[in-house]
Amino acid sequence: MVSLPRVLVAAPASGSGKTMIATGLIAALRERGLAVSPHKVGPDYIDPGYHTQAAGRPGRNLDAHLVGQERLVPLLLHGAATPEPADVAIIEGVMGLFDGALGTDGFASSAHVARSTRTPVLLAVNCAAVSRSVAAVVHGFATFEPGVRVGGVILNNVASPRHEAEARRAVAATGVPVVGAIPRLPDVVVPSRHLGLIPAAERRPEALSAVAALGRMARDHLDLEAVLELARSAPELDDSPWDPVAAIASGAVGATRGEPVVAVAAGEAFTFGYAETPELLAAAGARVETFDPLRDEALPAGTAGLVLGGGFPQIHAGALTANTELRREVAAFADAGGPILAECAGMLYLLRELDGAPMCGVLPGSARMHPRLVLGYRTAVAVSDSVVADEGARVTGHEFHRTRVRHDANGSGARAWGWRDSRDEPELEGFVHGRVHASYLHTHWAGRPDAAARLVR
Repeated sequence: MVSLPRVLVAAPASGSGKTMIATGLIAALRERGLAVSPHKVGPDYIDPGYHTQAAGRPGRNLDAHLVGQERLVPLLLHGAATPEPADVAIIEGVMGLFDGALGTDGFASSAHVARSTRTPVLLAVNCAAVSRSVAAVVHGFATFEPGVRVGGVILNNVASPRHEAEARRAVAATGVPVVGAIPRLPDVVVPSRHLGLIPAAERRPEALSAVAALGRMARDHLDLEAVLELARSAPELDDSPWDPVAAIASGAVGATRGEPVVAVAAGEAFTFGYAETPELLAAAGARVETFDPLRDEALPAGTAGLVLGGGFPQIHAGALTANTELRREVAAFADAGGPILAECAGMLYLLRELDGAPMCGVLPGSARMHPRLVLGYRTAVAVSDSVVADEGARVTGHEFHRTRVRHDANGSGARAWGWRDSRDEPELEGFVHGRVHASYLHTHWAGRPDAAARLVR
C-alpha cells in the first residue's frame, strides 16, 4: 500500500480557471517547501509545461485512452516518486469534470481518473455572472456520479466581497466546503493562441513571471491548509509505481548492442513530448541527447536515431529554414537509413516546405495552415512495417493540429496509419518513407513501450 496525498482540480466546463488554479497551487505548495508531483488528465502537452515550471519536476499526463486504465495508478505513483518522493500530487483535470471522449460515457474524463485513482476533487467554479446559483452547480456535480468525491470548492472570478459572501452562503447548504475565492485577476492570465495557451518553453521569462504570480494568487486567496487536509484524506493506493525498465522487458523485442544515441528534438519549436518517452528510450538501452533545431547546427555526436515530437514549427518556420546546416544533416541522416520517428510538428519539419518555408525535404509533401482545428482520439492500425510498428499493430493516439499535408503526386513511400473517421470512412495518414515513420498521430509510449524498444533496436 502506498500513501500519496493528492487532489484533482476539476471544473464544470473548460474556461473555468483549472490551469491557473492548479499551477498556482503547485507553485504555492512548492514555495512552502513541499515536493509537488504535477499531473494532467488527458493528452495535453501545454499545461504540463506550466506545471513543470511551477513544480521544478516534470509534469506528467494521465490518459486512460493513450495508456490504458490499468496504468493510471502506476503512472501517478511513478511521477510522484521521480526524481524524488513527492509530499503531495496535484492533478489538473480536462474539460468539464465528467467530459470524456464522445460516445464513451465519460471514459478518460477527469471523473474517470479521480475514481480510478481514488482522488478527491477540488471543483473550480467560474462565478462570473452568477452568485447563489453556484450552489446548484456544486450540488449537481457532487451527487452526479457515485465514486467521485467532490471535497472542496474554489470560487473563481469573484467580483466583490458581497458577491463572494452570497456564493459562500449558498454553497454552505450543499455540505461541500469552500476552500478559496479568487477575485478577477486579469494581470495573471496566461497568453493563448490558436491551439490554446502558449507553451511555457516559448516564453520562458514571461512564463516564470506568470507562474510566480499564480503562486501568489493561490497563497493569497486559497486555504492551503484545507487543500492539504483534503489531499491527506485520499486513501492509500494498492499498486506499484510504473517502471520503464520492466515495461521494456515485457515487450521482448530483442537485445540492443552498445548504447546508441537517440537525439530528441527540443527547444521552442518542439515543446510537445511526454516525460516517459526519454525514460523508455533509456530503459531500452539508448543514450538520450536533446537538440534544438532552431539553434543547433548539428545533431548530437554519434546520433543513431531521431525522435522529432510535436510543437509549433509554423510559428518558427523562418528560423528553422535559416538553420540550413542542420536541415541538411537531418536529410543526410534519413537518406543514409537512419531511423526517425516524427509526430505532427516533427513530420512538418521533414516535409519539403511548411507555409512556403523550406524544411528538410525528407518527405515528399508540403503543408499549409488551415482554419479548421483537427482534434480527437484515433484508434489506428499500422498499414506498413516501420521503425516503430509492425503492419497490423493497433494503437490509440491523438490528433491536435491546424495544418494540412499535401502529398506529392509522384512521391514514394507508404502511409503510416489507417483509421475510420467520424463518418466511418477509411482514412490513411502519414508517411513510412525508408526508415522514417512520420504522422500527425501523437502516441504515449507508456501505452506502447514496444515502440521505444523497436526504435532503439
